[in-house]
Amino acid sequence: MIIYNVTVKIENSVQEEWLDWMKRVHIPEVMATRCFSESKIMRLLDPPADEQGTTYAIQYFCESMGTLQGYWKDFAPALQADHTQRYKDKFVAFRTVMELV
Repeated sequence: MIIYNVTVKIENSVQEEWLDWMKRVHIPEVMATRCFSESKIMRLLDPPADEQGTTYAIQYFCESMGTLQGYWKDFAPALQADHTQRYKDKFVAFRTVMELV
């Protein structure tokens, strides 16, 4: 099992709207690609939210690296561009890939 983790620190001024949009729009769009079997969104407690923002980790679960690479090639550019355009200069993000052992 491969876990694609996206960590996002979002400015507090848009945090509630962002979280709602992620749950209602973005994550369902990612899941509609059928590349992932499950997703989870978590708020980081340590380090705690500060004046710069709140940090979240979104995890997407898929069967193989090949499936994830297909997602990156066929779907990720448009989905990431939509997020970036909507929240330009309001977030920082980084991505990691893990394997369940």
